Amino acid sequence: MSELVTATGVLALLADEEVELKVFALQTLNEDIDTVWFEVAPAVTDIEALYEDESFPERNLAALVLSKVYFHLQAYDESMFFALAAGDLFSLENPGEFEETIISKCVDHYIASNGPVPKSESHAAAATTTAGTTTAAAALDDDENGSEPPSLATAFAHGASDPNASALISPTTPFSQSTLPSKSLLSRAATDNAILEPSFEPHRKQHRSSSIALTTNELQTRRAVDKVIERLFESCIRDGKYQQVVGIAVEAKRLEWVKHVIWRADDEYKKNKGKAAQDDVMTPAEELLDYCLGICMDVVQERYFRNDMLLLVLHILTSTKFANGKTKDPDYFSIAKCIVHLDQDAQACTVIRHLVDAESVEATAIAYQFAFDLYDNATQKFLGRVIAGLPKSESATENKENEGGESAPLMSDVDQSNAEADDVDEKHADVYKNIRSILDGTKTIKLNLEFLYRNNHTDTGILNKVRDSLEGRNSIFHTAVTFCNAFMNQGTTNDKFFRDNLEWLGKAVNWSKFTATAALGVIHRGNLSQSKKLLDPYLPRGAGGIGGSPYSQGGALYAYGLIHANHGADALDYLRARFTEAEEEVIQHGGALGLGLAGMASGNEEIFENLKAVLYADSALNGEAVGLAMGLIMLGTGNVKALEDMVAYAHETSHEKSVRGLALGMALIMYGRQEGADVMIEGLLNDPDPTLRYGGIMTVALAYCGTGSNKAVRKLLHVAVSDVNDDVRRIAVMSLGFILFRKPGSVPRMVELLSESYNPHVRYGSAMALGISCAGTGLDEAIDLLEPMMKDPTDFVRQGALIALAMIMIQQNEVMNPKVASIRKTLKRVVGDRHEDAMTKFGAAVALGIIDAGGRNCTIGLQTQTGSLNMAGIVGMAVFTQYWYWFPFTHFLSLSFSPTSIIALDHDLDILDVKFHCATKPSLFDYPPEQEVKAEEGPAMIATAILSTTAQAKRRAQKKEKADKAQHQKSMDVDPPSTPAISNAAAGGDKMDIDDNAKPSDEGKEKKEEQAPAQGEKETSQPPDAKKKLEKEKPGYEIENMSRVLPGQLKYISLAKGRYWPVKLVRPGPLPTGGPLLLHDTQPGKEKSLMEEKLKKVATERAPVATSSHAQGRNPRSVEEAILNRLANNPPVTPSRNQSGAAAAAGVLTAIDEDGEDDEEASVPRDFEYDTDDEGDD
Repeated sequence: MSELVTATGVLALLADEEVELKVFALQTLNEDIDTVWFEVAPAVTDIEALYEDESFPERNLAALVLSKVYFHLQAYDESMFFALAAGDLFSLENPGEFEETIISKCVDHYIASNGPVPKSESHAAAATTTAGTTTAAAALDDDENGSEPPSLATAFAHGASDPNASALISPTTPFSQSTLPSKSLLSRAATDNAILEPSFEPHRKQHRSSSIALTTNELQTRRAVDKVIERLFESCIRDGKYQQVVGIAVEAKRLEWVKHVIWRADDEYKKNKGKAAQDDVMTPAEELLDYCLGICMDVVQERYFRNDMLLLVLHILTSTKFANGKTKDPDYFSIAKCIVHLDQDAQACTVIRHLVDAESVEATAIAYQFAFDLYDNATQKFLGRVIAGLPKSESATENKENEGGESAPLMSDVDQSNAEADDVDEKHADVYKNIRSILDGTKTIKLNLEFLYRNNHTDTGILNKVRDSLEGRNSIFHTAVTFCNAFMNQGTTNDKFFRDNLEWLGKAVNWSKFTATAALGVIHRGNLSQSKKLLDPYLPRGAGGIGGSPYSQGGALYAYGLIHANHGADALDYLRARFTEAEEEVIQHGGALGLGLAGMASGNEEIFENLKAVLYADSALNGEAVGLAMGLIMLGTGNVKALEDMVAYAHETSHEKSVRGLALGMALIMYGRQEGADVMIEGLLNDPDPTLRYGGIMTVALAYCGTGSNKAVRKLLHVAVSDVNDDVRRIAVMSLGFILFRKPGSVPRMVELLSESYNPHVRYGSAMALGISCAGTGLDEAIDLLEPMMKDPTDFVRQGALIALAMIMIQQNEVMNPKVASIRKTLKRVVGDRHEDAMTKFGAAVALGIIDAGGRNCTIGLQTQTGSLNMAGIVGMAVFTQYWYWFPFTHFLSLSFSPTSIIALDHDLDILDVKFHCATKPSLFDYPPEQEVKAEEGPAMIATAILSTTAQAKRRAQKKEKADKAQHQKSMDVDPPSTPAISNAAAGGDKMDIDDNAKPSDEGKEKKEEQAPAQGEKETSQPPDAKKKLEKEKPGYEIENMSRVLPGQLKYISLAKGRYWPVKLVRPGPLPTGGPLLLHDTQPGKEKSLMEEKLKKVATERAPVATSSHAQGRNPRSVEEAILNRLANNPPVTPSRNQSGAAAAAGVLTAIDEDGEDDEEASVPRDFEYDTDDEGDD
């Protein structure tokens, strides 16, 4: 049939009385509607009349023609309505632009009309999936109910009812469901994960058909949409496009479709797989489960829906139906992810028991790797319950005794009565002992310490330059050098800098001494077995002992908490005892910080009550630390009673430091709660006190950290430009980094305008937001924004830019990012610039420590290698940002440093001597070169000129004297320097010579002159040489076990298939993660090659301890006395070269400062006499 040129004649047939002619007209128009739609558009009323006529036999055809006309008119809602009314005539086969547009609109409305399922229904549905998960669903439901405390609404009633409250959030609307602008700043364009409005009802438009669309039964319309979507799903499933179906189903929160697609994919694979199917290839169902886990962690923003989805995935992974027909084991590591997020410790115990009972070498290795994954992602409380649920054995008890109590079970207050008392045979007992050592952290920490110790690449030249450039008597500069040293040597146990710089250390007074002592905790972080021995000279002695400086004692308790951070064990009891018996506020301050660190997320009510008792003493000095510690103890629990007490006291106290500590503590309690923190967020943000509003922003940051929540981002941006307080605006911009650190690429364009704000606090916040979100990425867009900020007119903005650049450039070399060298050079220049402001120099010193953290073997990790949130790292970063108010909080950043290692272990947890292959050039991921240390040149000696005749006479005399000595005393050695002097003089002929005494300086000068052109040549000719060197490098090289492997390097690392094979690796390819990696030994009976542990050979020395009976052993009363004792070679306290830095520094740091309480007060100075301007004019 020829193409229609004009529709005039055909349209006339629509008014004919014959039905056949009307049908013919519609068929003709349907075929050529794309060319004549503009002529048909005025006649839509006639076609609508045919559609409404129930006696007309081809109503569906009329609806299809109307749909196409409205499509061309861009009235897509009406077009979709009539396409649905067309029924089967609307074909999904071979879709064109019209069909794709209508399908897209149907999908949008399908998602919008299936909004968030009520929590009760959602959890009930999840509970019915399997009997094994019913308890977990109930627990999750209780958890959610408890996370929204109704009593908190009364505490913030005045703020919620404020008519001048934020326009973005209504006091009666939960934060997660607030009315927000429709346009998103991120990739998702919806306010509630929907592209259109939450209701199905379309916009009213000026078209006649809108009245028809709106009067149609909504239920029937939804059924029609569902029918189209089901047809679409079936088409995708037939074509094997499973992920598209899962994506739409997740967006629409239709978990029944997710479950259906996974089972369909598994059934199809089992039907179609033949003999050629390989066991090491992932099945479509396994790929779908991985995909579901990925979008759970990265895309789904609602906490309750994520939990429901994880319950579904866990049920499928553990079901017998899914395991049928498979020769390989289930994906235990995906199971571990689900178990940790759902807080199912009983399920974890079941999996571990099942693997241990298998009694195979491979199952044991998988059990160990499963335990490592649990430890890497779970909290102390969770791991303590898992340990308590494992079978008890004598071996485990013996292990506890052998470790000296330092590596006792993770939570000493966990009730272990629920653990089965069944006897375990000797073979299983050893396995369970090893699993306990992994779960309580001792094994992982020991491996990380060994890695950091043997790969320590700390550049002492940089550290010495920072020390020499900053005057030690200035408190801020002394503290800056302390932080630089602590970060550079974090976890390496290398405290040699303290031993070599006792004089500099002696300049520390008061809080500088507190910070310097606490730095030992950062350097020895994780050294659990030696912590008591190491800090013994510094720790408080109790009521009967002789104490030193209270600042060193408080710092020692802080250091003790840093060593045991997130690994409480016995440290909690000890710290609690020292904290409760302390009377000095400084010691209470350090004890509170140590308690919070060691008991992080333990939920210990007794410790919380002890902290609260000290808080109620209303001391401004320790109030901030105690409020923070209360939040650390209850981290992420959402404890209603704790929040009520803290809110009430925050409104009562008049101390700003106490209010700030409590505000931060409340934010920590709401860590990861998402929607559960909405009531708290509303109340705090509507409070008139800016410090509590500051806490409200921190609550947003920590409750929604890593979620990428659009609502949280919009709220932060709104506050960043609207709040009247600079502190609140600064933290609002900075908090964007916490929300979006999983999407670092989106942050630079978001803060680009804010980084140019007139307000320096907003500029500082944007710099830190870039540092937090882009840490370790070397992102060029972030660096381009930060480089101009290094020249900002405001000192603290420059400080923030330097620290942020160090965070971004951590573990980067010149090959990975060419700007590293210039940024390092800038940091060193700022530190040594006498005209630079103190705050900027402080930031540069801290930045130099961050960029070389952990001996250049650590990165800043806010998420674990398996993709979960790194709780300790996020908390450490959040508290570190509070250094703005209190410098000792800077040490918290050490919690964010995670070693970038690869540690291969076998089924006996021995460190194997194996090699991995890296498919890159060695220079790509190599350590940056160490700084060339130039020796300090003294004043040049002037060469004494002598005549050549005098030189010849002198040479003859020396020659004669030498001959006489050779004859009479053959055994006498000849002075080595004289020989080259004679030969040089002889070669010189009649040239003027110089005195022998001036020889060394002359040689040094000649060497310097020789080096000068060499450096010039390096500047001019080095790039070609470097290029040649890079060209000569061959890609692919071997790396040893216990080596540094950067996160970006993992995709190039592989292990040749041979005797060992990673249990995590399903098929040949790059390693999935770094860190402790269990290898399956295919030849367990064969002798294996192991690596020697170097850290075992190093013993931590106990520093001399003061005693009352020995006068020489007492703590010195002043810093000068301590140094003089050492210079006088006092045997008990003189440091040797083999003595540890902590032991050597004990006498200096524990010395009591000179300005004691009993000292006489200085006399009041006389009044100053000064002339006024008027008097001067006279």
